[in-house]
Amino acid sequence: MFISAHHKTSQPGATNMVFPNRKRILLVDDYDDTRDLATLTLPEYELICARNFDEGLRLAQQQDFDLYILDNWLPDRSGVELCCSIRKFDPDTPILFYSAAAYAHDIREGMRAGAQAYLVKPVLPKELREAIAQLIFAPRETAS
Repeated sequence: MFISAHHKTSQPGATNMVFPNRKRILLVDDYDDTRDLATLTLPEYELICARNFDEGLRLAQQQDFDLYILDNWLPDRSGVELCCSIRKFDPDTPILFYSAAAYAHDIREGMRAGAQAYLVKPVLPKELREAIAQLIFAPRETAS
């Protein structure tokens, strides 16, 4: 299910390669399988992965991204809290929730926190790619 509303430094020891024309995505999810599947599904993007709230927030503050993908259920804090924290310093970069938290109130909270879209797991790889492309390549509206 897809629901939509319509200079920093690199980390030492980071294992990603920089490709000048690839869009950069930060995926924050505590499950290895989700991160591995996203890496296989999204080879056209530079995907940076974090496992929890603290690591995700640190990377978001230190690097520039074209999209944030957040799980709503993180081990240390919620994805909604992470979304709100990111919005304090980055009001414009699109945020996609990609989570098994499928209750109406979970989706509502994610959208109110500043996300542009919410995908409920599981989804087909094609649906994930389409949602990402729609958010990354859509004209940006500035948050005020």
